[in-house]
Amino acid sequence: MKLGVLCSGGDSPGMNAAIRGAVLRGVDVHGFEMIGFMDGWRGFHENDWIQLDRLAVRGLSPLGGVILGTSRVAPFVGRRGDDLDLTEFRKRFASYGLDGLLLIGGNGTQNVAGMLSEAGIPTIGLPKTIDNDLAGTDYTFGFDTAVSIAAEAIDRLRTTGESHRRCMVLEVMGRDAGWIALHAGMAGGAQVMLLPEYPETLEQVCEWVTSVRDRGRSSLVVVAEGFKLVGADHAVTREGLDGFGRPRLGGIAEVLAPLIEQVAGIEARATVLGHVQRGGSPTAFDRVLATRTGTAAADAVLGGEWGALAALRGDRIEMVPFTEIADRLKVVPEERYAAVRLNFG
Repeated sequence: MKLGVLCSGGDSPGMNAAIRGAVLRGVDVHGFEMIGFMDGWRGFHENDWIQLDRLAVRGLSPLGGVILGTSRVAPFVGRRGDDLDLTEFRKRFASYGLDGLLLIGGNGTQNVAGMLSEAGIPTIGLPKTIDNDLAGTDYTFGFDTAVSIAAEAIDRLRTTGESHRRCMVLEVMGRDAGWIALHAGMAGGAQVMLLPEYPETLEQVCEWVTSVRDRGRSSLVVVAEGFKLVGADHAVTREGLDGFGRPRLGGIAEVLAPLIEQVAGIEARATVLGHVQRGGSPTAFDRVLATRTGTAAADAVLGGEWGALAALRGDRIEMVPFTEIADRLKVVPEERYAAVRLNFG
């Protein structure tokens, strides 16, 4: 059995641990041969790969980033439902002598994995994304690390905010899902958490901030990059598009802080955490989750459980068919947001 391992999309802490888990189980226990494609689909297209064995993955668990590299290079032209021509893809797949693929990625990557599976190409998905917005799994590896970094930022911003009686506005990642903002805000005791799923009016935000001041505190606002004020046509964006052709989100904190200052009359400062959330060593939780995901993926190959995502369900890693998660975004449920508003607002 020969497997190809490939990472696609944004980097996420724990990817190295996932590769290590898959290789140690797949090569040393099950006797597979495994190769890793460099920089995602670019390496697949350009015959750029390395052999994966115990020596290649030695000491990877605590390392951030990913040894194989990752990119947003497209695997092929077309989308599910179109007349997808995989002729060249199949030729390339056969040229490597592969029996299957292990794809490490988020929503876009797992949608591709589902398309390949539908086309008869044996594929298993490993769910990574700091956004935790991938359907089918309770948590994705990388999320816990991003939340921990954001929570530490909240702790640091709170002390300087209290010193100057300022409202501190922290912007975190998450695109169209507010999981990072929600969990980091709860962990750091932020008084206001603004999520993409639930637009709020500027008046409501300022009312919350003012109520915090009236209690003798300085407010801490955590806002997800995809948040929109009520009445806004679209989220705040930077110039240009990302590798998937989507607008680059970012800058909502820099818009929101002066509005709070203008309407509420409270001095406000914005901090955009940005890619710091992706960097550095993964937390112990992410290392363990990623390792378990990798070993489960290798076991699934042995059992012929193709066409599925190695997902965390409760305390178990289960293989969830791609058909159950296709084109679904996991968003913060209304009851969770309502509970936070009641407890922290």
